[in-house]
Amino acid sequence: MNLTYDQIKDEMKRVLVKHGMDATAAEQSAALFADNTVDGVASHGVNRFPRVISYMEKGYIDPKAKPTKVASLGALEKWDGNLGMGNLNARRCMDRAMELASQYGIGAIALRNTNHWMRGGAYGWQAVNAGYAGMCWTNTQPNMPAWGAKDRRIGNNPFIIALPRKGGSIVVDAAMAQYSYGKIEATQMAGKQLPFPGGYNEKGELTTDPGEIMKNWRVLPIGYWKGSGFSIVLDLLAATLAEGNSTCDVGKLGGDEYALSQMFIAIDIKRATSEEYAEKLMGDTIADIKASVPVSEHMKIMYPGEPEMVTRRNNLENGIEVEDSVWQTILKL
Repeated sequence: MNLTYDQIKDEMKRVLVKHGMDATAAEQSAALFADNTVDGVASHGVNRFPRVISYMEKGYIDPKAKPTKVASLGALEKWDGNLGMGNLNARRCMDRAMELASQYGIGAIALRNTNHWMRGGAYGWQAVNAGYAGMCWTNTQPNMPAWGAKDRRIGNNPFIIALPRKGGSIVVDAAMAQYSYGKIEATQMAGKQLPFPGGYNEKGELTTDPGEIMKNWRVLPIGYWKGSGFSIVLDLLAATLAEGNSTCDVGKLGGDEYALSQMFIAIDIKRATSEEYAEKLMGDTIADIKASVPVSEHMKIMYPGEPEMVTRRNNLENGIEVEDSVWQTILKL
C-alpha cells in the first residue's frame, strides 16, 4: 500500500508512547524510522519497527532511558547509552560530536550499552545537513563468519562516512557484509533474488537466494577477507574506546542484539578548509565520475547518497510503498 510520511511517523509515535516513551522522544524516534522508510530503507524503518517493540517488551530497550557522559578526554568523550532507544542514543551522540567539533575542529563519542541504531546512514545525513563531515560505526551480534570460516563469530558492523556538499551531500553507508540482514529480509519478503551473490547456501555455494542465506546466516563479507578484517578492527576499536561490549561479548547475551558499542565522529570542514575549495573539489570529482562510460545504456552512474535523495523525492511526491503485512502488524501493536 502507499502511505504518506506523516501516516507512518504518527502511527509509530502512537505505538512508542503506548510503550512508555514520552511524546517528544517518541516523535523524534518515529521520525527517524519514517526517514529511513522514505529514503527507501524500509528494512531499517517500518519493517524493523515491530522487532524493536518486541525488544522493549523483553526489557532490552528502556523507553525512558537517556544517554549519559561518563568520561571526557577533550575532543573525545565516553558515553553510556543506558540501554535506551538506539536511534535516539545515536542521534544525541552525533549531536554531541558536532558540538565538540565546533570547539576543537573534530569531535568523537564512544558509546557503550546502546541498542540497534536502525540505519547508520541517518547519522551521516544528520552531520552533513548541519554542515559537518561525519563518520560512525557500530558493532553487532555475531552474524557473519570470519573469512575462511563457516560459523558466525564476527559482525557485519556498518560503517558510515559523509561529506557535506551544496549540490548533494556524499554519504556512504556500508555494512561489512555484501548485504545487511535487513536488505536480505526485505528482498525475501518481496519474493525477489539479490542482484549479486550475498552469501552461501547449505551446500557452501555462493547464492543470490535470500531465503537460502537466511537459513544458515552465512553472509558474504565485502571484499572477502578485506571485509572480514574491517569488521574485526571496527568492532574492537569501538568496544575499546567505549569500554563496552565487543561482538563476542554481545554473542554471550542470549542470542538477541542489544548492549552494543558505537563510535560517532564529526569534523568541522569549514575550519579545516575553505568552502569554495571543498565545493569545487567535490564538484569536479563527481562530474568526472559521472562522465564515465556506462556498462549498458540502462546504467546510470551515481555518487554515494544520490540514490537516497532521488528515492526520498519520489516517495514524498508519490507516496511510500509499505508491505501490507508489515503495516497491519504495526497497526495492531
